[in-house]
Amino acid sequence: MTQLRERSTSATRPLPDEAVLSNREHPDDRVPVMLRTIGATAVLIVGAVHLQQYVSGYSSISVIGPLFILNFAGATVIGLGLLVPAARLRPVHALLALAGIGLSATSFVFLFISEHQPLFGFQEHGYRAAITIALAAEAIAVVTLAAYLATRRRSRA
Repeated sequence: MTQLRERSTSATRPLPDEAVLSNREHPDDRVPVMLRTIGATAVLIVGAVHLQQYVSGYSSISVIGPLFILNFAGATVIGLGLLVPAARLRPVHALLALAGIGLSATSFVFLFISEHQPLFGFQEHGYRAAITIALAAEAIAVVTLAAYLATRRRSRA
């Protein structure tokens, strides 16, 4: 198994999410990478659920259908961007983490609203499997990406 490392012009220790996962010297360096990966996966699941719901009937709902496709597209870009391990993308990872938190929290709030009153002329009824999966993935995304940002901030201090 080969390991890829980016060349660095400085002799300083790499920042946590730049470290190689198998680095045994600093096990704490793996935490930000794991949090970012879990958060990215959760965001991708949120997008996948929205695509599945769009295909299974939400495409015929005037405003909600296009919003579900936009959620899928945004979640795909955010999730895949967070999975790219390049050290040069470290500032972009922070922005993508914030975007993932925003997308997931917004989806969570809009679902909650649509359960209690019509949202864009549509009201959701019941908690079927897709809704439960989406809620869990949204919560996981928000928590893990917020923790990722916190570990990045702490490592800079």
